[in-house]
Amino acid sequence: MASAYTGLVGACLGLRAVNAGEPAGTGTPSIVRPFADVEWTQLNPARGAASPQAGALWGERAGPGPAGFLLKPVDGFRSPPHIHGVAYRGVVISGLLHNDDPDAANMWMGVSSYWTQPAGEVHVTAAKGGDCLAYIEVDDLFDVQPASAAFDSGERALNVERDNIVWLDASSVRWVRQSAALSPSDGVRVAFLWGDPQGATPYGVLLQVPGGVRCETVGSAASFRSVVIDGALVQQRVGGPHARLEPGSYFYASKGAEHQFWCEDAEGCTVYLRADGPLELWARPR
Repeated sequence: MASAYTGLVGACLGLRAVNAGEPAGTGTPSIVRPFADVEWTQLNPARGAASPQAGALWGERAGPGPAGFLLKPVDGFRSPPHIHGVAYRGVVISGLLHNDDPDAANMWMGVSSYWTQPAGEVHVTAAKGGDCLAYIEVDDLFDVQPASAAFDSGERALNVERDNIVWLDASSVRWVRQSAALSPSDGVRVAFLWGDPQGATPYGVLLQVPGGVRCETVGSAASFRSVVIDGALVQQRVGGPHARLEPGSYFYASKGAEHQFWCEDAEGCTVYLRADGPLELWARPR
């Protein structure tokens, strides 16, 4: 797999603590799952203690339909060659991860790096560092099968190391409106990862929020799910309490719900966002 071009985007979310695995119902305006409340299980129970840990965020990883979860391997982990029956996407939250063909040299990906793994393709996953963590997203049941079950799905893998991500400032993204008090260099930036933000089907983006910048969603026509990738983010549903969220935390907002969030980290914050339709995001100094 080779490094390649990629893109971006962003938004904010709501507030309600839930149990791991609880789906976001159509009547639920917002859900928040701080990283400290994530429940962990073995990703591949067949490997016992050698398996990485999986932390449920939304959906059912072992059931039909889309889902998102955290992957937590130990330092030095390296999987045997294997395949999955479904494609997946990943974003590195901490540590270094490698995902490639079994014979490929290690290409360590750092925080905010993005990769895709096609269904049926033989690969290995490895981790380096004492606190490795990544967000994994699938569109259907996630399984682990031996390399002997390999097949060609027609898709091709993608590895985008963080330094190769292409970011756009707010002036280049029609659904981001930014206060004149913020210049392009000190405002939000977005990077498109997958899907079509102009359509009605799901898509995924990364959003960079500088310290001291407040973002608001105003009656967005889409629901969205978000995972904090880097930095300390404070999130609040308009009129409700606020929550300080560290990397690995998750939040969900239903269509039309108004939310705001801001970054309390001087180095800025990065958020992954999955939306199912058009969004409208306002950015202004806090």
